[in-house]
Amino acid sequence: MDTGGLTKFAWVSIVAALATILLKGIAYYITGSVGLLSDALESIVNLVAALMALAMLAVAARPADEMHAYGHNKAEYFSSGTEGMLILLAAASIIWTAIPRLITPRALEQVGAGLTVSFLAGVVNFAVARLLLHAAAKYRSITLEADAHHLMTDVWTSAGVIVGIAVVFLSGWNRLDPIIAIIVAINILWTGAKLLRRSVLGLLDTALPAAEHQAITEVLSRYERDGIHYHALRTRHAGSRSFISFHVLVPGDWTVKRGHDLLEQVERDIRAAVPGATVFTHLEPAGDPKSWEDTSLDRF
Repeated sequence: MDTGGLTKFAWVSIVAALATILLKGIAYYITGSVGLLSDALESIVNLVAALMALAMLAVAARPADEMHAYGHNKAEYFSSGTEGMLILLAAASIIWTAIPRLITPRALEQVGAGLTVSFLAGVVNFAVARLLLHAAAKYRSITLEADAHHLMTDVWTSAGVIVGIAVVFLSGWNRLDPIIAIIVAINILWTGAKLLRRSVLGLLDTALPAAEHQAITEVLSRYERDGIHYHALRTRHAGSRSFISFHVLVPGDWTVKRGHDLLEQVERDIRAAVPGATVFTHLEPAGDPKSWEDTSLDRF
């Protein structure tokens, strides 16, 4: 599936966000709980993030052109980065709302009905999060992964709030309500920080994960046993795509066709080891000293 086909998952996330905003808003209105208000605020962030994801997935689906020869896949990092910042903003808003209630506690109302509605919202988020996590793993989309992790954070947030509000109702300790909201905010801050870090690393052309790098070197090592050498191995992520480049050194008396056939086979093996990867190779004669002078990114 191309990136454009992933927009249907963004639409599912949008519908889920609208549903949970409605449900959690009702729960807050019924109970007056600042903990439930914090939960509702995070769902508003979910909606904005889902809209951003929809827009960036549409951009990422555009084919390569003269100005963007490597495609538009990095647009996904703008979505996940924006979502990370929105999560941080939501956390700050929750803390800002909770502090006054911590100073001046307020009794909760109709707790049973409010928690029931909030529980239904949590069920919706859990179902959608599992769907998005599966799609993210299958199609290697950081946008869907970010959205899924955000929704799962919302699920755990809702669970914590529900348990906490129940304890408030049973114990009568009303200050526990804003304390729960602040704990929720700290958890949200951690999630947002991790999303921002992954987005920044993606924009900085970070190398492929260790497992994929090992798969590449294992393929190349098989050829080394046949007297073929390689160097200048470089890898990077760009949204759902992976780029791999390296130099292959062969005996100088090989024909161009023999060298080309070898590179075709090596590239096929690399793509089999790292599905969806784009592989660039450069053929060099092993006997030429200059072939060993270009292992760094810049050749002087």
